[in-house]
Amino acid sequence: MIELVIDSRRRDLGGFEVGRVLPFAQHRMVGPFVFFDHMGPIAFAAGIPRSVDVRPHPHIGLSTVTYLFDGEITHRDSVGSEIAITPGEMNWMTAGRGITHSERFDRLRRDGGEMHGIQAWVGLPTADEETDPAFAHHGPDDLPTYETGGMWARLIAGEAFGAKANVKVHSPMFYVHWRLQPGAKAQLPAEYPERAAFVVSGEVEVDGRSFHGGQMLVFAPGQPVLFTAATEAIVMLLGGEPIGERFIEWNFVSSSKERIEQAKADWRAGRMKLPDLDHDEFIPLPGDPPALASPAT
Repeated sequence: MIELVIDSRRRDLGGFEVGRVLPFAQHRMVGPFVFFDHMGPIAFAAGIPRSVDVRPHPHIGLSTVTYLFDGEITHRDSVGSEIAITPGEMNWMTAGRGITHSERFDRLRRDGGEMHGIQAWVGLPTADEETDPAFAHHGPDDLPTYETGGMWARLIAGEAFGAKANVKVHSPMFYVHWRLQPGAKAQLPAEYPERAAFVVSGEVEVDGRSFHGGQMLVFAPGQPVLFTAATEAIVMLLGGEPIGERFIEWNFVSSSKERIEQAKADWRAGRMKLPDLDHDEFIPLPGDPPALASPAT
């Protein structure tokens, strides 16, 4: 039933650490999910430096999915969006042929507080890799919830458990947030060929084994999976139909290595527009010298 267990690896992003789960050398994708970072939990003091922010940077060939348990992030992008995401909401940004964005801790810098969430990347099917960039912010009304027997669930994107989120996706997939009380039982159906579960916190039992926060369980297809919460737990379920091999370099995802090289050249040459409301700095391509001025306005 359990094909692989992936332990998150700590990565320092310059102001706080994340737990990097996907891509993993032995299992780079789960359905269309090509990237999965567990952010925090961390307590920020008021007055944190701007170096903690994620400055403007580019993407191609994917959708970013940002979901928070605690805290707030201000998103600004090159299609004109500016919005703060808070717990219970979801940001879905489709890069397509190219988008740039920043993620700033404006409120936490002012007030301090907890920061905890997940950032995932969903690869686009080959036919949609060059689609127009777009951004959508989804509140609780778009994300169905369900509660029974010590289990609470929110469908963040896609279709699962007989529900469908009001979120535009580009391939069959599911993404679910579970909260489990001690002793609660919950089952992941077998409807998708690729499925995984990430234990955010607490401890769960699956197939006679115990798993803890920071571990992703990748499941073999064809059988439902029963979870029992040994403690209060938060679990993220994810997966869907495979979309084929994807190459990842820095923030670029594509079915073509040549397309990634073109994106790198475009960013280096300043051919990718910066966010309308955040264009005074940017992250250089790794290996390039530090940025002295905006590459584009």
